[in-house]
Amino acid sequence: MNHHYRDTRKIDPSRGTDLGDGTPNDNNRIEIGPTQLAFDEWAGAGLTLPNLEKMREYRWKRLTQHIVDRGLGGLLMFDPLNIRYATDSTNMQLWNTHNPFRAVLLCADGYMVIWDYKNSPFLSEFNPLVREQRSGADLFYFDRGDKVDVAADVFSNEVRRLMEEHAPGNTRLAVDKIMLHGLRALEAQGFDIKEGEEVTEKSRSIKGPDEILAMRCAHHACETAVAEMERFARANVPAGQTSEDDIWAVLHAENIRRGGEWIETRLLTSGQRTNPWFQECGPRITQNNEIIAFDTDLVGSYGICIDISRTWWIGDEKPRPDMVYAMQHAHEHIMSNMDMLKPGVTIPELSANTHVLDAQYQSGKYGCLMHGVGLCDEWPLVAYPDHAVPGAFDYPLEPGMVLCVEALVSPEGGDFSIKLEDQVLITEDGYENLTTYPFDADLMGE
Repeated sequence: MNHHYRDTRKIDPSRGTDLGDGTPNDNNRIEIGPTQLAFDEWAGAGLTLPNLEKMREYRWKRLTQHIVDRGLGGLLMFDPLNIRYATDSTNMQLWNTHNPFRAVLLCADGYMVIWDYKNSPFLSEFNPLVREQRSGADLFYFDRGDKVDVAADVFSNEVRRLMEEHAPGNTRLAVDKIMLHGLRALEAQGFDIKEGEEVTEKSRSIKGPDEILAMRCAHHACETAVAEMERFARANVPAGQTSEDDIWAVLHAENIRRGGEWIETRLLTSGQRTNPWFQECGPRITQNNEIIAFDTDLVGSYGICIDISRTWWIGDEKPRPDMVYAMQHAHEHIMSNMDMLKPGVTIPELSANTHVLDAQYQSGKYGCLMHGVGLCDEWPLVAYPDHAVPGAFDYPLEPGMVLCVEALVSPEGGDFSIKLEDQVLITEDGYENLTTYPFDADLMGE
């Protein structure tokens, strides 16, 4: 194991050697995590911190059990978020999404090996569940050129030897995402390749107790960042010199200040640019007496995704009656659909019994009613009835799932949209809405 210099100067001398989440209380921790600002805010809010050691063990056990239940010999992961789930380690996450240099093999006996960037095996050494650190899973053309096949052969041989040792006689290997040469090399080794995303998505769908605590903390940090963004917008938009990018930058900055990690989209628009939805924020100067709508898609503290949406009216006049009606309709949509949530209700039942949007909003409605969320948008997806595919999601809700409940009310041919979204935990007997951020009073007609 590599030994690295650790700065022993404390973040907070009153906390001892460890912080409340079990991580080292020093200024040189390997794993990225919350800042002192976040810890102070969570303490002020009376939040309980997760125990990260227990959270990591829960995820490792859950993944291993899913491997065993399917009769697999192992699970090979390349998706950076699956690797984060399995190991709680990160390495240049966004770069890794399009240059896949990391891989993790979890064998049916629980033995876990990571292949990391050439000189960075130490990034997962804080987690004893990761038993080995290696390199050599970078099977993309930019890095390997015309000899990708050689690297893939070396890598696949390593996987074969590990599987022979830890899952002898079992060649059933689930893989989530892999480059073409890697797949061919594994098949040449005699592996029976199975769908890995089904394994990881089902594993990640049920959050353990400490994951839920982490999500509560991340949610508080996200809402605090959103409040800073709203304060900035209301203070600066009326002057007519503030762009959509200026407003969105506040959310990014406040997320990072609390130990958040990145934001997956740029979904903030103003005025007529809110319709059609899915334009991303740009240099447009926001105007007084306009709508601003956004979707956070924010990967925050502890790597937890907080995916909430709000729409604001900013100005010294009142919004138009059609805007108020659309906002109230959107609010009714998410609240009515939320009230269906409980353990045992099936995803097709949610689709069939949805609150129905008015005809003028049908063509512009959102791509789904609800979706799972954890380290990012996750399985399952709850589709509108006209988009539901029979047999695609025939599963019941279970306690520990977290769903984002969506509404996009976008008048056909109109000059505005209303975007709302709350993040909801399925409990033993119903649900808990984790989102507390208020709805815009002017748009609600209050």
